[in-house]
Amino acid sequence: MIKIGDKIDDRYRIMSRLGTGGMSEVYEATDVISKRIVAIKIMKEDLMKDYENIRRFKHEVAAVASLQHPNIIKVYNNGEVDGRPYMANEYVKGQTLHEKLLFLTKMQPYEACEIMLQVLSAVVYVHNHGVIHRDIKPHNVYYMADGTIKLGDFGIATNEEMSNANPDEHILGSVHYLAPELCQGKKPTPLSDIYALGITFFELVTGHVPFDEVLPVDIAVAHIKRQFPMPSKVDSSISREVEKIIVKACRKNPLDRYQNAQAMYDDIENVMKNRNNFREKKSLLSRIFGFK
Repeated sequence: MIKIGDKIDDRYRIMSRLGTGGMSEVYEATDVISKRIVAIKIMKEDLMKDYENIRRFKHEVAAVASLQHPNIIKVYNNGEVDGRPYMANEYVKGQTLHEKLLFLTKMQPYEACEIMLQVLSAVVYVHNHGVIHRDIKPHNVYYMADGTIKLGDFGIATNEEMSNANPDEHILGSVHYLAPELCQGKKPTPLSDIYALGITFFELVTGHVPFDEVLPVDIAVAHIKRQFPMPSKVDSSISREVEKIIVKACRKNPLDRYQNAQAMYDDIENVMKNRNNFREKKSLLSRIFGFK
């Protein structure tokens, strides 16, 4: 059992318990060598009985250990403590986009575009290194105090060359952000990440996900069969230009989506150059009489 004050690998002094995730316990620790604060993710002891869990945890380490990008949470080191695998990550002192949305309800379209550019910068880098994230959503995007955005939680990420290795894992991920082809059991590709980016963008500007049925299976069916809702129907302040980007990213057929994250990045960047795309829309009465 990990206790406050313990030293991991004779290097990381445990300072506090930050929380728990699906596979790991997370602690704040001080690296006594570099003197920096790190986040230590240690695999839960009760999951050690299943080798598949160990494989997934180690796979996350392998997927991100070599990735160095300002919008991706860094992995500094990894090893084992009492037979349990751990990794020492960059300590992110901020809130997730999900937490920020709980407070704000939704974001102004221009701010959402600024956030999406940073997320997309990370995804362009990840895809260029052959990694598919597979779980892009506001819960896994961190908002720093200085406005920097960090993509994290690569626990089910996969290498493109290995995406056929275990067909049973293709439906892993959060169902609200799951591309239609993944809901049908097909293999993950960078285009399924594009879909999740579109859903995330939709949620940032509207305050909720497009499909939110009670049962996960009904949400999956909606991704496959139901028409994607127009963001402007939810919030009329969302411009047609921003809406077009979201809708294109969320096409049912992967071939109809952006074919790479860079193309989506470029379109958002171009839309942001014209501030008229973000002007508040006013009704006829408000334009005549000045009503809000």
